[in-house]
Order: sequence, then structure tokens, then C-alpha cells
Amino acid sequence: MEGVQKTRSAVASRPGMPSLTGALARSFPSSQSMASSVSPGASTPSSWTANHWARGTPDTSPPSSRSQSPELKSKRVDVSAEESRSSGSQNVEPLKNICFVGAGFVGGPTAAVIAFHNPQLIVNVVDLNEQRIAAWNSSHLPIHENGLLKVVRTARDGTRDTTVSVPGRHDSFELKARPSNLVFSTNVIAAIQEAEMVFICVNTPTKMHGIGAGSMADVSAIESATRTVAKHAKEGTIIVEKSTVPCGTARMIQDILRYHRPETTFEVLSNPEFLAEGTAVDNLMHPDRILIGSAQTLSGLKAAAALKQVYRAWVPDARLITVNTFSSELAKLVANTMLAQRISSMNAVSAMCEELGLGADVEDVSLAIGRDTRVGSKFLQAGVGFGGSCFEKDILNLAYLAREMHLDVVADYWLGILRINEYQRERYVRNVVRELNGSCRGKKVSVLGFAFKDETNDTRNSIAVHIIKDLADEMPREIAIFDPGCAANEILEEIEKIGLRADQMERIKICTSWRESVADAAAVCILTPWKQFRGCGVGHQAKASKRGTSLRDGKVESNGDNWAEMDILNIEDSVNQESQVVSEDPLGRLRPLAPCPEGCSHCKPAEDAAAAGETVDWVEVAGMMNEPRWVFDGRNVVDPLELQGLGFRVRGIGR
Repeated sequence: MEGVQKTRSAVASRPGMPSLTGALARSFPSSQSMASSVSPGASTPSSWTANHWARGTPDTSPPSSRSQSPELKSKRVDVSAEESRSSGSQNVEPLKNICFVGAGFVGGPTAAVIAFHNPQLIVNVVDLNEQRIAAWNSSHLPIHENGLLKVVRTARDGTRDTTVSVPGRHDSFELKARPSNLVFSTNVIAAIQEAEMVFICVNTPTKMHGIGAGSMADVSAIESATRTVAKHAKEGTIIVEKSTVPCGTARMIQDILRYHRPETTFEVLSNPEFLAEGTAVDNLMHPDRILIGSAQTLSGLKAAAALKQVYRAWVPDARLITVNTFSSELAKLVANTMLAQRISSMNAVSAMCEELGLGADVEDVSLAIGRDTRVGSKFLQAGVGFGGSCFEKDILNLAYLAREMHLDVVADYWLGILRINEYQRERYVRNVVRELNGSCRGKKVSVLGFAFKDETNDTRNSIAVHIIKDLADEMPREIAIFDPGCAANEILEEIEKIGLRADQMERIKICTSWRESVADAAAVCILTPWKQFRGCGVGHQAKASKRGTSLRDGKVESNGDNWAEMDILNIEDSVNQESQVVSEDPLGRLRPLAPCPEGCSHCKPAEDAAAAGETVDWVEVAGMMNEPRWVFDGRNVVDPLELQGLGFRVRGIGR
């Protein structure tokens, strides 16, 4: 026993591996005895040796919202660490092969953009879900993101030689073909064996059972993926945690690696994603910052420098931030929590504006506050609440961490954000029922929007599903749901999870057009701010934005024969502007897509989606609805005065 204690002390005191004590040590899998990582006979978590990742990969966690939190400043232990970091970055050999484990909302787009900007780098994306991999290798990607298909095609398929004439130049030049360097496959072990750097991008949902259920993150998928990496990665491979994880997960990964490969050295980095669904490609192309956490040792800083070298292909050095691993993990959770906090703050103000009844408008308040440069205007839009799987999960995770450290006041503070969010949903439903004379029986209610936000097809933890559940309790004649970005089966699957009775489910109808949804409805509930819902010439101008439409900066600069992809994107912009015709491939670089098999199950939905993108004609809607023709605008996307002029009764948020 004395020998084990000495081993534990020696390992725990290693530089760059701060020890976990007290409540934090009790909270996370990484707090298991360090002796188990060097002595197989010691108490080893059973999950490290069971539950193979090969049994199936869970859905990768979706991108969370881009953070606008203040710039992080890392603290250095001493001058030698600073010198080590500088020397490490100067002696880093460029990577030749990297691997992403998990082809979901994080792994797929991130790998595609990295491959897009690093044509000399082989990027393998592996997943055991064969259908998902097949989708990534087709023209029907499993994720709906603006600009993603072009990025994937460029890196996955390679490009052709082409002759380019740039506006403003009198000559033309040859743009050489680039080979393919992005591979999607189910060959997990082979890809890991070849990689010099492995990104772990698997799901970390909230635990549903046992200690911490409903609050703590479930890291079993990361444990399983790490175990697979530990068994097959070559010595010196750098492991990068990309998933949103609890503080201490990097240490947990390091412990598992040591247990399976005690004679091999691996460095573990934290590189959290800051992506907003619907604008993920734009976020990756023009990131606010790239955060990299590492051990503050020479080898840890050298590993961080290797990852910085990958991002440096298109991200300025000033936006590449290096901190320690714990700071990186905590910063991700706090960033999402503070964004959600801003939304809940404005939703609290919206309730006050509605009760004042003196003409107070939450959007006026938001405008005034947003002009303060100390505050800024982003995430100050009131609405029916925030949804998605990231904000709520990360707040619960952060509150659980605080509670385990006996910081109950801090935990209650964070949980207050969720209480306001739930209160806003409940308030919205109460207003709908009240304005319909206290009863929905015999009335049809139209729901416009189901995705948790516009420009995405992600329905997980959508605000709409909570609203629909409460409306179903009122037993209306029908709840007719339409969303231009979501497939009917995706909507139905999410609704089935909320536990409606059979007689309630009979009242749910998924519609393929807004006309079908609003016909004979007594009320319309707008729950997702799709631009189509603003109407023809009718809409809230303040909501219009360029979000998610730009991949480039618009300036063309020659670089001899070596054109970076950002340069080529700028050239494409110039060509499109000159021809006044917007083309996805104005230079003719892309290789043609392989034709889909006859009867492709994805082609018909794509045709339906094109029809679903039709803008709502509120003049037509006015003639299709039944009295009292209520519009409950949960996102403040329509102009209430114009709709009132058409005979609608309109109730927005915070007015």
C-alpha cells in the first residue's frame, strides 16, 4: 500500500498536471485514483475497460453559439514556461495526417474547413455510423449549413485545372488542380493508427440516470473513444478534446491513455468549438478566436504549437489563444452560459415591458443598451426563450460543478438563467390560451417554426416542442406544424419524446407548406425566426442581417502560383460581382457530383424544401384563417402595425 501511495504522489506531482481535490475531485471521472493509471491492479473505473466505442457512436454534440466574452488572458507560472512556448513553436514540424473521431455537428464541419485550408494535410473523419458516413460522401450532407457542401466538395473530391481571368487584371492565369485530402470512412482503427493528431468529437449529453442525473455531463462516449485511441494510436500522437466537456476531462483522457499505454507518452489538448448552428461555416472561416488549452510543460506547449500551425493556415496569430487545459474547458462552459444569460436578462425585461402597459418596448430597450460599447448588441433579442442542446446542457454542467464545490449561491445564480427561460415559455402559452378566451378546444393552432433556430435543421430541445406539449394539454382541434428546414420525420421523432398521450398525438399534424398550416387556424404561433415568416414586404427590418451568408472578405491579392483558398474565394466574389450572376462555382473548379441513384430518398425532400422556402404572404393568410386571427409572434419577426392593418390581432414579446 505504501508503494501505491508513493506512485500516486509521484504521478500527481508531475508538472502541468494540477491535482484535483475536494468537491471537484468527487465530481468527475478524471478524479479516479491516479494509481490506477500506472498500476492495472489498482482501482480502475470499469468504464475504461468496457463499453467499446465500436458498439456505435452517439450523435456528436452540436455546435454551440459563438462567444463574445472578453478576451481570455492566460497566466504563466514562470518565465521558463514562456520561453518554452516560444522555442516550441519555432521547432514544430508541420503535421501530415490528422483524424477526427466523430462525424457529427462538430467533427464534420471542423474537419472539412481544416482540410479546405490545408491542402497538404490528410484529414480523416471516422464514425461507426455507416449511414452518416455515406451521407458525408454524397451530395446530401447530414448537416444543413450554408456553404458547407462547397467546402466539403473542394477538399473531399479535389478540384480541376482551370484558367482564371480576374476582374481588374488584363491577363489570365492557370489555377492548378488540388488533390483530395478529406476522407470520410468507417475505418476507425486504420485512421487512428496513421494520425499524428486525433480530435475527439463525440457526444457529451446530460446524464439521465444515477448521481448527477439531469445536471452532470455524461462522458462515457469520450471514455470509450479515448480507449480506442489509446489502443491504436502511435507514440507521440497528440490527442485533442473537441467536444464540450466538464472541467477535468483532459486529465481523465490522460489517465485512460496511461492505463492502456503506460510506456507511451501522449499530450492532451483542449480545443473547444465556438460555433453557432446555421452559421458554423462562417464561424470556422472567420473565428473570433481559437482557444487551445495545454499542459504548461515544454511538451505540452509544443503540442499546442503544432495545433496552432494547423489553424495558422487561415487564422491570424492574434486570434490564436493558448491557456492551460482547465481554463480552456471552463471558458467554453462559461461562454455559453453568459450568452444564455444575456438572452434571459432581456426576456426578464420583456415581461416587465408587457406588464407596464405604457408603451414600453423591449426592442427599444435592447437598442439603447446595445449601443453601449461595453455591452454590445449581440444576444440582446427577447423572444420565447432559447433552445438547442448546448446552452441548457452547459448551464446545468456549470451549476453542478459549483454545487459540488459547495458554492450553492453560485449554482443558484446560474440556474436562475434556466428558470427565466422556462418562465418565458410558460408565459407565452398562458398568453395564447388567455387571448383565445381561456380555451383551445375546437380550435386549430398553427405553429410556424420547429427548429431551435433559423438556418438549421436541428430540432433537439427546441423551444417549439415545449410549447407544443403545453398547447396539447389544452386539447385543441389540431396543432399544425410547419418548418421550412426540418423533415417531417425529424419533427415527429422529437415530439414523440415528450410523452404525449395517444389522443393528444392524434391532434398533431406535420405540414409541408405554410398554407396547409394556417388554413382555418384561429391562431398562428411563430416560434423560429425564419426569414420566410416575415412576409412579402412585411417584416421587422431590424432583424434582417447578413448572418451566415459570407465566406470571404472581398479583397483579391495575388500570391504568385500559390493561391490560398481564401484568395480563391475572393477571386470568386469578384467574378460573381462582375458577371452579376451568383454562382457557387464561378471558376469551374469543382468536380461534378456523382449522380444519385434512381429514387434517392434525399432528392424528393430537397425538392420539397425548395417549395417550403416560399415566403409567407400574410395578405393571403388573412383570407385563410378563422376569427379571431391571432398572430403570437414569439420572435418579433413581423411588423405588428402592418399585420393589424390586414385584420390580424398581433401579440409580440415585450410590447
